[in-house]
Formats: sequence, structure tokens, C-alpha cells
Amino acid sequence: MLDGIMDRLETVKRGFGAVLDLGSFDGAFTPPPGARIARLDAGYRFARSSGGVQADEDRPPFADGTFDLVVSAGVLDSVNDLPGALTLARRMLQPDGLFLAAFVGGDSLATLRSLLLAAEGDRPAARAHPRIDVRSAGDLLVRAGFALPVADLETLTVRYASLGTLLADLRGMGASNMLAQRQPLSRAALGRAAALFAERAGDDGRLAETFDIVFLTGWSPSPSQPKPARRGSGTASLAAALKPPGEG
Repeated sequence: MLDGIMDRLETVKRGFGAVLDLGSFDGAFTPPPGARIARLDAGYRFARSSGGVQADEDRPPFADGTFDLVVSAGVLDSVNDLPGALTLARRMLQPDGLFLAAFVGGDSLATLRSLLLAAEGDRPAARAHPRIDVRSAGDLLVRAGFALPVADLETLTVRYASLGTLLADLRGMGASNMLAQRQPLSRAALGRAAALFAERAGDDGRLAETFDIVFLTGWSPSPSQPKPARRGSGTASLAAALKPPGEG
């Protein structure tokens, strides 16, 4: 996610002076040269290790117009109030400030969800919090008041040798079940899921799992930004432009 954010940041031909790392984890995000950075994380140990402030991402303590760049990697899919978090991120930006974010969304963990549904039979329980698809993510940027909003998707495919390895990865990345009302998975259901995993594995004994990474880009509104042309103001015909060369 950080690599994707940095790739998008490198395409922006301007400098930044004040940066917020929203959901800092271990402080791995490197700010642009010469920029001051503040870090925030909901976890006490993460905030402390990164030299940041401990606070929820949808309840930041910073004033409006404090930053000209806000980045967020890996946390927005699990905040309590995502529309509110995006609105506050936009408000913390100065006019023409940039917001860049990435989180796991879309159709992520389709393999695991399929295995657990089959293993639990007629009475499956919710095992994962709802995922945000790329279209909804773009709509949320607009709702939060961002200008020039862009939401795009990158899919990562990982091949696992066992169900246990996949579950260990999810625990390691803090992506296990975060629902407030949780029903324990029985040993019998877990055993059936592991057997189904082995049955569906390829010749190499591995089964593919997918992670959809949703990337968000938005700008704090400013009079200096380009505006779309007024509806009906075009003077060129699209039909004429699409005609093959040589046709009148």
C-alpha cells in the first residue's frame, strides 16, 4: 500500500511542507524532502513507536487547514465512521492539499469466505467486516467534499500452502475478525474448511487468495484547480472526431 501511495505521490509536481500520516503503524511512510510530519494511530504501541499521537482515525485532534498532504495506509476499511474520517481528512487539508489513501477492500478474501461458508453449512456466521468496493469508495470521496476524486483498484494474488498459513497472515496484518458480535468458529468447522482448502488446491498443493487494494486520491477544493467545462459549451462534434480518416 505504501509503495502504491509513493508511486502516486511521485507523479505530483509540487512540494509539501506539512504531512499527516493517518494510521502510522510503525512509521514506515517517508515524507517528501523538507516536509514536517505528524503521525497518528489508534494503537498505543504503534503511536508510541512512530512518535505519533494516539487517537482514532475518525476522531483526529488536529485543526482545520493544518496540513497540505494527508496519507493513510491500511486503516480506513476498519474505522467506525468512514464518511466522517474522510470529511475530517479533507478539512485538515489546506486549500489544494492532497489526500492519498489505500486499504483492503473490494472482493478481498473471496477464497476464505467461500471455504468458511461451505464448512459451516446451513448456519454460517459473519466472519469478516463488510468490504468497500471501488465505486463506493469514489462516491465517499465526493460525499466528503474532495475535488478531482479518483478511486482505483489493484489486486494482489497470494498462493497459500495451507489454511493455517492464510489465517496466520491475517492475524499478523491485524485483519482477523473485528466484528463486535463474534461467534467462535468450531473445531469441526475449521477442520472441514482445511479439508476443503486441500481439495481445491492446485497440483502444487497451493490455493490462490486475492487481496483487492483500493487507492483513493482527492484534493481539497481551491479556486486555482481546473474546473470541468460548462455543460453544452463544446464546439466539436464527437461523431465527426470518431469518423475514419478520409470520410467527410
